[in-house]
This record gives sequence, C-alpha cells and structure tokens, in this order.
Amino acid sequence: MGQPDQFAKRTFADATERITGGAVAWQDPPEIGLVKVQGDGLLLVRHPDRVAALPAPWPEARMHEEILVELKMPGDHLDFPAVERALLRRQARQVQRAEREERAESSARVWLGQEPLWFVAPHVPDWLRAQRALVAIGTACYRVEPSPFPFLWIAANDLPLRDELVPFLVARSGRALDEFARWVAPRMPLAWVLGMVRFTAMSATVREELLWWVGKGEDPEVKAREREILQALLGANPDVQQKLVEKGIEKGIEKGIEKGIEEGRVAEARSALRRVLALRQLAPTPEEDARIEGCADLAVLERWLERAVTAETAAGALT
Repeated sequence: MGQPDQFAKRTFADATERITGGAVAWQDPPEIGLVKVQGDGLLLVRHPDRVAALPAPWPEARMHEEILVELKMPGDHLDFPAVERALLRRQARQVQRAEREERAESSARVWLGQEPLWFVAPHVPDWLRAQRALVAIGTACYRVEPSPFPFLWIAANDLPLRDELVPFLVARSGRALDEFARWVAPRMPLAWVLGMVRFTAMSATVREELLWWVGKGEDPEVKAREREILQALLGANPDVQQKLVEKGIEKGIEKGIEKGIEEGRVAEARSALRRVLALRQLAPTPEEDARIEGCADLAVLERWLERAVTAETAAGALT
C-alpha cells in the first residue's frame, strides 16, 4: 500500500471517532487466511443513534455493527478487476465473521448477516454506471444495485466540503482535490496539513500556496515542524547534508537550517506574488520583475503580495 493510501487510512483512524462523537470507530482489519486478503479498514459502529444527523454516508452506518471500507486514491485502478478484488476481500471477511460467530459458545451469537462494503474513490467509473443501478442516498453517495449485501459507493470529488466528511474527501483528485486542500488547511492541525501536502496528488500551484501559508505564520509549532521536516530531508540526502555542514562550520548547522527555511519562505513569497500578478493580468516590466527577484525581505514581499490583490498596475503593487 502506497503513502497516499496510508495517509487516507490515518485520516479515517484519527478523525472518525471525533466526527461521529464516538459513535463509529476505525480499526485495522484482521488479516484473512487466503495467503493475504485484507481490506483497507473496518468501521466499528458503537452508537448507531449518534450518526443519524451527520451528512451521508454516515447515517447508513446505523444498521450495521461493522463496515468494510475500500479506499481508492487518485491514480489507483478503478476498473472491473479492481472492484472484483474488493468484492473478494468483502466475501473473505464475510466468511471470517461467519466462522468466528459459529465458534462462539452461545448459539444466540450465530451471525447470519451480510458484511457491508463502502467503496471510497474520487468518482464513479463509467463502466460501473453502465453495468449497475446507482441509487442516490445522499450527495455523491450511491447504493450499488443489484447486490446481495449493502454496497455503497462514495464519490469523493462530488461530496460537499463538510468537516464531518474529511476522511472521505482525502480521496479527491484534480481540481476537486485542490479545492478541498485550500478549504481544509485552516481547519486541521499543522502536522496533518503537512502530511496532505506531502502525500496527496494536489497541483504544484496549490502545494506552493499551502507551504507559503504554513511558513507565513510565526507559531513556534510551525517553526519546529519546518525544522523537523528539513532535518528529515537532509537525513535522506547525505550529500546535501554534508555541504550544509561544510557551509555551517563557523555559524553552526542550526543557523544553516534557519537560513534555509528563511530562503524557502522568500522564494515561495516571490512565486505567490508572480502568480497573483499573472492571474490579474498585471504584467511587470523587466525592471519590476528584477525588483521582485532581488528582494530578499519577506515582510516586503508579503506587503507587495497583499497589494497585488487590489492594485491596478504591477507598479502599484510594488510600492
């Protein structure tokens, strides 16, 4: 399983209980004994009554004790074999539950139900629409029919931007992912936002915007996290680390790291300023562009960026 999938699973694990007020919890599913047949996760429904008021698909959890979840991130296959493999994993879990309950001491616990499947993906593939009936049970949430078990398809790209739906929304792709990233960044902890930047397939433009937004703050947590990330990157690149050490012999490696962080913020601010000018069709002259490139004062660049939003000319922004 790739890092985007792990990130999506962590989001479910971290957010499910908070969103549902403890009504639903996430659990890594047990491995099923067919060499290795294992779904992405289980939603354990503890308090069905608490999810009734939440947006779809959460109310559908009321009628189940657990739900098998399959997560498909941007770039993952959504073809017929991919869905069939998901159905095989659901069936394996079905058999596993039936065998487990059959071994229970009390015959009253014998389970004769059907394991539900929630399939979370960016969109509904055309072939599925052609082969099956999709019955809407909420915005972008469909009951797939015919099916002998509860089969729900959740199309993340079309879900509304709601705090309660964040675990599903991380499966978005393309422009829908960019929209979600901009919306969710102020709502989530810094570490989660940095994970989203690192592991999801958002556009380079939005990635730069979020990194600039994160770096703009003066929160000590932000600075500590930046230092931690930079040190981790240096650890993974010994050649770069050695050069930084050589340059930092007199001033110390810590100052070298701080300098690297500051230079990164300045570069991101320049990039953001140029993007705003371009979007507003305020083309700077070669001399004005040289001023932008030559400015290493982060406060000045941020002031220019704010003025660029309303200025009538590039010269007016650079005052």
